[in-house]
Amino acid sequence: MASDPTTNLSDRQRELLALVIEEYVATGQPVGSRYLVERGSLSVSPSTVRNELADLESRGLLTHPHTSAGRVPTEQGYRLYAGGILARQDPRPGTFPLDLSELRREIDSALEATTDALSRVSSQLALVSAPPLETTLVRHIEVLLLNPRTVMAVVITSTGGVAKSVVTFDDAVDAGLAKWAGEYLNDRLTGLQMGTSRLRRELEDPSLSSGEQQFLAALKPVFTNLLAAEQRLYVGGAAGLLDAARDDELGIYRHVLVTLERRAALLEILGEALDPRRAFVRVGGELAHPAFQDAALVGATYGLTNRPLGAVGLLGPARMDYDKAIRSVRGAAQELSRFVEEVYEDN
Repeated sequence: MASDPTTNLSDRQRELLALVIEEYVATGQPVGSRYLVERGSLSVSPSTVRNELADLESRGLLTHPHTSAGRVPTEQGYRLYAGGILARQDPRPGTFPLDLSELRREIDSALEATTDALSRVSSQLALVSAPPLETTLVRHIEVLLLNPRTVMAVVITSTGGVAKSVVTFDDAVDAGLAKWAGEYLNDRLTGLQMGTSRLRRELEDPSLSSGEQQFLAALKPVFTNLLAAEQRLYVGGAAGLLDAARDDELGIYRHVLVTLERRAALLEILGEALDPRRAFVRVGGELAHPAFQDAALVGATYGLTNRPLGAVGLLGPARMDYDKAIRSVRGAAQELSRFVEEVYEDN
């Protein structure tokens, strides 16, 4: 088994690695030993720094492009650096410029506001996965008589999910029955969590007449169809991404934007990182998708006290400001958690 290249790194080597990464993130240019001595106020000679950089390169944490004397970070170097930032994070996230207090119970609006705020603060692509559909709340139900024998049921959830089901009956449907069903379902189901036994009980209430029970049973598939739908992913900052990108980042972002059409892949990446209340960083190969080989994803989960419901993330080039990105996603996740806790507590 190969030894861990990060084992026995000295404090000076960790400091030098951080200086190289921070300078490279800022300038995009390979970083030389003499510059590090001047910028870092290091009490060692450039030759000593060169030796340390050579050792970091032998460990796979740095590399040097072409014939340049300067170094640039590797995927493994970024990962070690970001891991150090995560380990030093204060247990309580800092403040983040996101006010969701005016949105009441509109979870979909809160998710959109979060992506907008994250992309605006970071100039990266912001991603927020919606709560699983079985945990979302019923917002509104419509029961519409399309013609004498055809009824359409529409269910809208708190995250903006919409499901429709069209049922054709053998005999004409009483308009009064359809009207009653809409009123009954909104009265009994609005605010309830999808996928719960209580919702199922309301649909199968034995105190209803046989005709009412049969009519509701015919409409029941609209709820199962909704639960079978794909989880929603909110994306912010895509429109202006290429305009703000550096020249060397354009290729990365083009691949990423194409991949947005395959949102299931991004949802899977976010879902794999749902470790309650902990921020995460995934770099390059850890994202397990060809479009993300030169990219990084920084994220944090949001949700209830003992249950993560989704994640917020920033997707961008591996050469990103990890400290700012980590602080941003943790702050945004904290605000979103406060919001969804109030919504779910009310129901």
